Amino acid sequence: MYTKQALRELGVTASTITDAQKQQFDEQGYIVVENALSREDCAQMRDAFERLHAKERETGGHEVHVEPGARRISNIFNKTDAFDKCLWVPEVLAVSAYALGEIKVHGANLRDPVKGYGHQDLHVDVPKRFTDDWWVVNSMIMFDDMTLDNGPTRIVPGSHYWAPINVPYANIGDWEPTPLDPGEEARIPKDLSAPYPGEVLVEAPAGSAIICNSSMWHAGTLKKTDEPRRMLHLTYTRRDLPQQLLQLDYLTPELYNRMSLVQRYLLEIEPPKPGDGIARQPKKEQKGWWN
Repeated sequence: MYTKQALRELGVTASTITDAQKQQFDEQGYIVVENALSREDCAQMRDAFERLHAKERETGGHEVHVEPGARRISNIFNKTDAFDKCLWVPEVLAVSAYALGEIKVHGANLRDPVKGYGHQDLHVDVPKRFTDDWWVVNSMIMFDDMTLDNGPTRIVPGSHYWAPINVPYANIGDWEPTPLDPGEEARIPKDLSAPYPGEVLVEAPAGSAIICNSSMWHAGTLKKTDEPRRMLHLTYTRRDLPQQLLQLDYLTPELYNRMSLVQRYLLEIEPPKPGDGIARQPKKEQKGWWN
């Protein structure tokens, strides 16, 4: 199986996104798709978020990252089927394949910043080896409105073509930065936490998918209200790159059995078979349930 085949079976084709959307994504590094989820979907996912958070509390997100100042939950598809619909948002799949080629799920983390937190330094999520070397597409799927008061993401349109800055250590791998020319050096602010010329504070209603090139300069901003801003960070990556959360480490029979062959391919959850080699073997020492 390959990505175009898998997406076609899910009803996703080259015409799923318009030429204008492709142009905006190419030039600015992001698009906003409204009504990716219905009001009913958002209500159900908000409820599921609260149920999971009530169980995990301060340990939420521990499979990937526990974040002070934010309610997080990771490994969500092995815990509930409530968020499955987010995996198959046509525009998210179409943009990810358009930018990356052969794709698979990279990570999926629920997040809700706490009042008084959320402000971040400008950064990119992943490095790159040349100008248009895209590694990850990040979709912020909103269960609540994203407003100017509840910590909207700030982005710098067009900056995905610039040099990577402030890459999280966990995502660096074997990448090493190359020397910057004077023009690139001049773009980098002395204060990464300060507003950047031309930045945009993204506003979007509940049900929207904000689809971003993860090489774009961006950051969270301060949440000024107690109102929840629950969302899913759903990332897709190239099939030659590792997942943020290796799904085989956590795969449950429930998740495997409710996914179709195509969906298993995109989640990369087919258990290894003899002769597969070691590349897809789970990292955990214990045997999986399929053994």
